[in-house]
Order: sequence, then C-alpha cells, then structure tokens
Amino acid sequence: MNEDLIIFLSVLATAGRVLGLVLLSIVTGWFLSYGAIKGKIFENIFISISEVFESVPVISFFPVVLILFITRIGGPLGVELAADFLVFTAVVWNIWIAEYQAFKTIPREMVEVGENYRLGFFSILRNIYIPFSIPRIVANLFPSVSDGFFYITVSEVFTIGVTTFQTFGIGTEMQALIAAGNTNGIILAFVFLALVIMVIIFFLRSFSKHAVAKYTVDTDTPVIRRGRFSFKNTTRRLSSTAATPFTRLSKYYRRRNPSVKNEMFEPERSGVNYSRYILATIGLVILAIILYSSTLLVLSVSDGEWSRLLALTPQIIIGLLYDYSRVAVVIAVTFVISITLGYYLAINSRAESVGVPLIQVLTAFPAPVYFPFVYIAFYPDFHAVFGPLTSEFFVIALAFISTFYYLFYSFWMGVKAMPSEYQELMKNLNMGFFSKMRRVIIPSTFPYLIAGISSTINSTWGGLMIGEYWPSIYGSRTLQVSNGLMRFIDINTRSGNLGAAAWASFVFGIVVVVFSIFFTRRMMDLARKRYVAEEGVFAA
Repeated sequence: MNEDLIIFLSVLATAGRVLGLVLLSIVTGWFLSYGAIKGKIFENIFISISEVFESVPVISFFPVVLILFITRIGGPLGVELAADFLVFTAVVWNIWIAEYQAFKTIPREMVEVGENYRLGFFSILRNIYIPFSIPRIVANLFPSVSDGFFYITVSEVFTIGVTTFQTFGIGTEMQALIAAGNTNGIILAFVFLALVIMVIIFFLRSFSKHAVAKYTVDTDTPVIRRGRFSFKNTTRRLSSTAATPFTRLSKYYRRRNPSVKNEMFEPERSGVNYSRYILATIGLVILAIILYSSTLLVLSVSDGEWSRLLALTPQIIIGLLYDYSRVAVVIAVTFVISITLGYYLAINSRAESVGVPLIQVLTAFPAPVYFPFVYIAFYPDFHAVFGPLTSEFFVIALAFISTFYYLFYSFWMGVKAMPSEYQELMKNLNMGFFSKMRRVIIPSTFPYLIAGISSTINSTWGGLMIGEYWPSIYGSRTLQVSNGLMRFIDINTRSGNLGAAAWASFVFGIVVVVFSIFFTRRMMDLARKRYVAEEGVFAA
C-alpha cells in the first residue's frame, strides 16, 4: 500500500481513537458525578480515585495493561484494548472532575425546580444537570483532546521488558519513520496530523460557541445603565423580571393548586432515600475490593523487602518535594498566562478567532515527538543563560507544554460563560483590569479555576515523568535532573526494580489522596457556597 495513504489512515485511526474515548468519558462521567453528589461515601471514594489516577502518569499503567489485556486477552484485540485503555486514562480524569464540579456547583434554585416538578432520575439528569455541565465539559474537551494526542506516542506503541507491543496509529507510524530516518515521511505525518487536528478544532470551537450560547445560565433581565430615569428602560426591566422562569413556575403552581396561597414549594416527601444507601454500598464495595487487593499485595512482600522499601521512603519524600516545587512553578506561570492572554482572547473576538485555534493546534501535537528537536536546537542558547539549571528549565518546559492548557482553557471558557449582566456591570462602573479581576472575574470564574488548577496539578506529573529521565533524547544525549520522584520511578522501572517503583507510586498515591480531600474537595465546596456566578444573577 502507498506509504502516504498509510500515514494518512494512521492519523485518522489515532483521531478516531481519541475522540471515541473522550465521548465515552463524558457519558460515564455524567452518571458517576450524579452518584457522587448524592452520596458522601461514594463522593469521597470517587474523588480520591479520580485524583490519584489523574496524577499517575500513563506509563505507570503498563503493568495493569500487561495483566488485563496483553496476557489474558492477547492478540491484536488485546493490544488494541491496551492502547485504548492507556489513552482513556489520559483523557478521562479531568472530564470526570469537571462534570463533578459542575454538578456540585449547580445553583440550588435549579435543583428545586426539578424537585417541584417531581422529575425522575433520567429527566432531572437530562433537563438540569447535563445542560448545566455542558460549558464545563466544553472547557475540558480541548485539553482532553490535546492530552490524548500528547500521550499517543506511548499508548499506541510501548515496550514491556524485551517485547514491543503496537497497534495501528500515528504513534506507531511516527516511531517507524523516526527509526528509519525518513525525513519526508516525518514531515508528511506532521502535515496530515496538523490538517486533521485543525478540522477537529474547528468543530470543537463551533460546538463550544453553540454550548456557551445555549447552555450558559443567564436571565432575561437587562442591566440598566446609570443615569437619569428612563420610563422605557424601567418598564422593560419590570416586564422581563416578571417573566423570569421562577415567576412563571410560581404562577403555574398556584394555578395547579389554587387552595395554596402562601406556599411556593410542595411539602417535602417522606420516605427512605434508597439511592443514598445504594450509592454508599457501591462505594463501600469498591473500597473493599481495593483494600482486599492491597492486603494480598502487602502479605506477598517479605520482611526483608519491606525493610529495604521503608529505607527508601526518605529519598522518595525528598524527590516528591522537588517535584512539587516544579509543579508550583508550572502553576504560577500558567495562572499568569491564563488571566492575561486567556482573558484578552475571551473578550476580543478577532484575536480569539486566530489565537485560540493556533494554541489548540499546537497543544494537540504530541510533544514527545517534536520536543527532542526543540531540545537539540535551543540547548546551547539556554545553557548559556541557565548554566547548570538548563536541564531543569527543559523539564519544566516539557511539563508546562503537557498541561498548561487545562487551566488556560478552563479560565477562557469561564470568562466566556460569565452571565452578560456581569459584563455590563463592569462596563457601567468603568472598572480597570486589576479591579475587574479581583472583584468580578476571578470570583465569577472560581469554579472553573479550581477545576483547571486541580487538573493542571494532577496532569503535570506526566510531563515530569517523561522529562526527568529521558535517555537518548537526541543521539547519545540524555535529559535528566538530579532529584525527583518521577526520575526515581522511571529509573527503577527501566532497571527492572519494580518493587521500589511500586512503593514510590504507593507513597505518591497517598499524598494525592490527602491533597484531593484537603484541597480539591474543600475548594469545590467553597466555590459552591460562595463563588457560583449564576446565583448572583438569581439573587439580583
């Protein structure tokens, strides 16, 4: 078959694989998020598991892939399912977190409308929760697609021990082209990949505009500019206020129940809340399975091995502190870029039409493929500036490339989804940039920021995993740092010391669980209680 056609078909196969798994993530996330907000036990387990697996790099799933798909299923189907599973673990977690965050911060007034109409499970999910989650999902579609393409090179082709497994896709073809030194083929692959990505971005942007226009919570109440009294504007404001959904709902209820005069809501229904007990049982079963598997693993390790692993714990903790300092740098740089460039693109449609598609296309390119060329091209210049910190710079740069779009897209979409009344208010008050950010924009987009920051923190580890120890990044040159948890895991995995690598991942997982409980959930609760922009519209 013609080589050009094979490259083009491999790009289509990869794109279809990524988009199909993103869709699967969205659908499953709706049901899991609804279950999480209805049961505290299930919520704690769901959020903790999501945070842990979002933070664990895709490479760490190789042992699971080997056991579940390669060994037990085997053949082309097993390899295909393994690749799909690895890509799924790269794109699913931030979508699930965003959907949970949307369900968690939905205004209480909207939920009460569904309760007053006695909507069933599927009706309230379809008419209230899913529409409210659409803007959050759209904000995470772009980073999910970008993440899928970022990890595609380690998902479609991977090596366990001395055996290489691969399935048809651009990741496999790119590896073959690089190994063969086929420069023309590499350039053609980039061109085809760019064209397909641009088409995907075009449709995603069209859908995002439709989603913001249709699913953003807003009111029909116009904001009246300050100035002298206007009978026309006052009449228009009163008439629109009288026609709000809640007023119409109240009138409907009074017509349906003429005997009720002063009670808007129906009496609370009594009875046992079976769904809460069902969700709690599911959560406890999941927790029991995890604890049982962990117990079997602990009992299988000898006392001598435990002593050796415990002796490595201080080194693991120190490496974790190094990595969290790198994560902090990535978050700081990303936050500054988001509230400046992201805000500018959100309010400037002409710049947005050029800047956002360009960023989306660039971030969708798999960085592990082109980063070695960037490294070798700019290493002398950056070495002259940073000296011994040059490797740190490139590692943080790779981590930034692999994850900055989570916070950037979340903030950008949060500004786009702000109620129009807030935009009018800032114009009427002639607020400056910093005043708008501090008083209106950051509080209004706080739920989006928390979701974006959480996903950015949890996803930075993938870039660190690749960058902290990258042997033969270009020729005989190796990119590595002096200390770091991801470097520790990578070196021990490559050398076959899976016990040390697994213990480091276990300690890392405990830290992530603590982080998810004491940061992510508390911040989301704070966003729900104080920073839901739509509730400000309802209150007005």
